[in-house]
Amino acid sequence: MPTTPPPLGLMLDVDGPIASPETRTIAIPEITADLVSLAAAGIPIAFITGRSEHFITNEVVAPLVAGGLPKGVRMFGVCEKGAVWFTIDDQGRGDVSVDTTVGLPAPVVAALKELVERDFSDAMFFDETKLAMVSVEQRTDVASAFYAQRQSEFEAAAFEVMAAHGVGVRHGERESADSTGAVPFRIDTTIISTDIESVRLDKNHAAERALNFFAESGPLPRLWRSVGDSRGDYLMADHLHEAGFDAAHVDVRPSDGVLERPYPVIEIDDVIHDEAGARFLAYWVDKLGIR
Repeated sequence: MPTTPPPLGLMLDVDGPIASPETRTIAIPEITADLVSLAAAGIPIAFITGRSEHFITNEVVAPLVAGGLPKGVRMFGVCEKGAVWFTIDDQGRGDVSVDTTVGLPAPVVAALKELVERDFSDAMFFDETKLAMVSVEQRTDVASAFYAQRQSEFEAAAFEVMAAHGVGVRHGERESADSTGAVPFRIDTTIISTDIESVRLDKNHAAERALNFFAESGPLPRLWRSVGDSRGDYLMADHLHEAGFDAAHVDVRPSDGVLERPYPVIEIDDVIHDEAGARFLAYWVDKLGIR
């Protein structure tokens, strides 16, 4: 266990800054190499994502292990915005833990899957790998403009399905409470997917889970950077800042609107998504002298 705090800690969204939104893989080899270098230097790295354990294991962990991830790294995965978590080391993914209290009722999951396959399979597919939330993702052979239109139609239909099952749900300004008056679920839109999830899940809670894990394996750095491509990703830095750390957030898709925050918000020149993520990681590898 290290006794000296490392100079930096990282909390990284996956889709966008690490994995290409187009290929849904780590398409820039330098990202893998620099993550391995940073981890080998003792930098705590958490992947904070809405993605499933299956996706992270295959598209992030496997390339890192193949790229030479050494023993003793401080690396952690928090998937489905806090509902699923596991350690990562030179052998790959550790045991998976799942918060079973945040899942949708099985009949609702089945009804949503049927809705996708019956009415919306021309634009999207049901993610079979999720363990707590429901996610419906854009097909890679479908144009983004067409998907966006169909996504809006799907979300309206999904809202009606959930309301008909008596499940409390919120989507934008629309809200339908359950029999107790509660609204425990929400429909959340991303550029390549729709997540239907517990309101108890979000990236600030996922960041807290990651911090607790790192605190068990050694001293925590004072300086943290979170990286993401959506407004919800700011919640990672929100939690770090509120917990008293020196935090800043790197927004790799600022065209959606940079949020006002009490900590620095960083933009990466004229590039976005994984190109910006690659440039950010390269900056820290060079700054820390570990290339």
